[in-house]
Amino acid sequence: MEQTTGKGTASREPLEFPAFVAARGRHLLRTAFLLTGGDAHLAEDLVQEALGRVYGKWRRISRMENPAGYAQTVLANTFLSYRRRRSSTERATDSIPEAGVSDPDPALRLTLLRALGELAAVDRAVLVLRFREDRSVEETAAALHLSPTAVRSRSSRAPARMRARLGEESAAVLCLALLTRPSARRT
Repeated sequence: MEQTTGKGTASREPLEFPAFVAARGRHLLRTAFLLTGGDAHLAEDLVQEALGRVYGKWRRISRMENPAGYAQTVLANTFLSYRRRRSSTERATDSIPEAGVSDPDPALRLTLLRALGELAAVDRAVLVLRFREDRSVEETAAALHLSPTAVRSRSSRAPARMRARLGEESAAVLCLALLTRPSARRT
C-alpha cells in the first residue's frame, strides 16, 4: 500500500521485513532466552525492542549480506544496554508462569540457565554468540564492541567459572547442551 510523505514522495513498508521476522523470530527469541538466563518475558521484550530497531533501518539492512547476523548483533547490544540500565521498574515475583515448556530434560535446562545466569552479562553474551550462534572471535568482538583478545579471554574464563561452580562432569554436559543447536535436537 502506497503512502506519501509530507514532501510528496512515495514510500512504502519494506515487504521483506514480515518474512524476515517469520523466519528468524524464534531463533532470536531462543538466543534472548539464553542471554537473559531463562527469563522468557524479558527475552520477548528484548526481541521486540531489537526487531523495532532493525525495522527502523530495514531498507539498508535488507541489502546487507547477512541481515540475520545484524539482527543478532542488535539483540546482543540491546541485552547489554538493558543490563546497564538501572532505572528498570520491573521487579521479580514469586509467581509461577502460566504454561510449562515441553523439554526432554528440564533439570539439565534449568541447571544450564542457572549457570548462565550466574555469569556476568558480557560473559554470557560472549558464550551465547561464540558457541550457540557459532560466531567467530572477530564477529563476536565486533558485535559486542570488544577486542578479539577480550573475547578469547572471556571464552575461556567463563566456562572455567561454570566448571568451578558445577564440577567438571556437569559442566561438560552443560556445554554440550549449549552447543547443541535447536534444529539438531528436533529430529
